[in-house]
Amino acid sequence: MLSLTADAHVHSEWSWDYGSDPESVGSMARICERAIEIGLPAVIFTEHLDLEDSWRADYGDIGDTAQKYMDGAGHVTLPPFDADGYLAAIERLRHEYQQLRILTGVEFGQPHLWDSKAAALFAGGDFERINGSLHMLPFDHGDRTEPTTLYKYRAADEVMWAYLEEIPRMIAGSDSFEVFTHIDYAVRSWPAGSDGPFDPRRFEEGFRAAMRALADTGRALEMNTRRLWPWIPQWWAEEGGRAVTFGSDTHGPYGLAAHFPEAMMMVESFGFRPGARPEDFWTR
Repeated sequence: MLSLTADAHVHSEWSWDYGSDPESVGSMARICERAIEIGLPAVIFTEHLDLEDSWRADYGDIGDTAQKYMDGAGHVTLPPFDADGYLAAIERLRHEYQQLRILTGVEFGQPHLWDSKAAALFAGGDFERINGSLHMLPFDHGDRTEPTTLYKYRAADEVMWAYLEEIPRMIAGSDSFEVFTHIDYAVRSWPAGSDGPFDPRRFEEGFRAAMRALADTGRALEMNTRRLWPWIPQWWAEEGGRAVTFGSDTHGPYGLAAHFPEAMMMVESFGFRPGARPEDFWTR
């Protein structure tokens, strides 16, 4: 039986949306304690790095934590990421939980738009893993918004295609990230009753084109374990993908490494194998 691999997509109180997930209880320390409890050898705290001046949302489309940053016009302006405080907290944890590998990281939203703004933060090499995420799409009047909101204004297929077509632009426009996370992000809020349940085959070429663009750069694709889709590792391997990571995307201790045994066996069936260290990419 495979030993658990690192959870490479974990949020703590250093992420602005910590508290929006029902499982958000505790802190960085509680997450570390939970990792030791379940035999997880390594945790990468990839806190949100979102550099938008503001973004548009409809009230109710975002959690209570984000709503406190919203103005009366529906624009969300987030607090800056406290990198110094975060890095100091990591050092304290490493001293206290020496039996656990604890790595630094960020989940960098829309890196193709903000690479130059993040350059100084990354220059010191303090972040051991930089995940790249696409959370926002163009909206009206120069605004950007999440798919959750966009689905209310545009046809579901149009939103999904817009998301998939933006991924290659993000990959081509940024060298700062090494892993593309949750390629199924726009699926999470797929609207019920749009044209039936989500069917990946309707968007297969879009997913495959995005995967090819990523594979051509040699970067890794995250197996986000909120939902286990066997077509993701299958299409990734078929399109030349050579590396994967695993991420629960948890915002609290109890979702840590959720569904990892099943995800690891699934990915192994497509020829991916673990590296020497638990945080290493799985490769084929």
